[in-house]
Amino acid sequence: MIPGSPQRADLLQKAVKGRSLWDDARRRLLGNKAAVAGMVVLALMVLLAALGPFLVPFHYDTVTKADVWAAPGVGGHLLGADSLGRDLLARLIAGLGVSLLIGVVATSVSLLIGVLWGAIAGYVGGRVDEVMMRIVDTLYSLPFIFFVILLMVTFGRNIFLIFLAIGAVEWLTMSRIVRGQTLSLKQKEFVEAARAAGLSGRQIILKHIVPNLLGPVVVYVTLTIPAIIIAESFLSFLGLGVQPPMASLGTLIANGAQDMEIAPWLLIFPSLTMIITLMAFNFIGDGLRDALDPKDR
Repeated sequence: MIPGSPQRADLLQKAVKGRSLWDDARRRLLGNKAAVAGMVVLALMVLLAALGPFLVPFHYDTVTKADVWAAPGVGGHLLGADSLGRDLLARLIAGLGVSLLIGVVATSVSLLIGVLWGAIAGYVGGRVDEVMMRIVDTLYSLPFIFFVILLMVTFGRNIFLIFLAIGAVEWLTMSRIVRGQTLSLKQKEFVEAARAAGLSGRQIILKHIVPNLLGPVVVYVTLTIPAIIIAESFLSFLGLGVQPPMASLGTLIANGAQDMEIAPWLLIFPSLTMIITLMAFNFIGDGLRDALDPKDR
């Protein structure tokens, strides 16, 4: 190969491109076996929640008195049936879908509020930052369960309110993370150049600050979704979450705990599904954190 040839230039260009932050992060993420396993398991869980209802011969709310507490494999019920004769596999698939949906939607709510709140507080600074973060501190002092119960009593109990109630609580930590990152980013040269170019504060936040927060925000999102799933399960266990005839992993675990002496499979299978789902999210979150950590570059 001749120095200065087009082939050498192409190789150099590919080498430079390969050293970019996101390419390097992707390489290290895919090299993390636990994170890859978590992504595979999570993808299978999503496919099961999306396609499972069309593959199972039972509807999640179909009551069959003859199949009350049917053991796994009896009467065509692969995982057994509950106290009303409803197929556990069908209810487990439906509950998995509801729990994943609550985790994604509530996380999106917390993401929207937390990123904007933290970015504005960190960029504007001064008294605005002081007031906004004192509001966050005040909300932190309120017990989570009390705040959610208050919202439900005030606005009624439905699944969409659960999305909003949990998301409206989980944004607090997100705002603190984003604020800290914004305080560092606003001193960077590209932000100074944007100010010199005459961009408004709103344009700088949306076009320069928020896009550069993507790394830590993505990591926190993967850790927030399982936290929200656990929060919903806790509420459902107390009877404050998803209401019958709908199901979530939390309601299935709560119902299984009541009948565990008669039909232990009603507790075992939902609990295993919950554990596997949460572990998948945590493995992905840990993998992303390690992949995006500049200290490991």
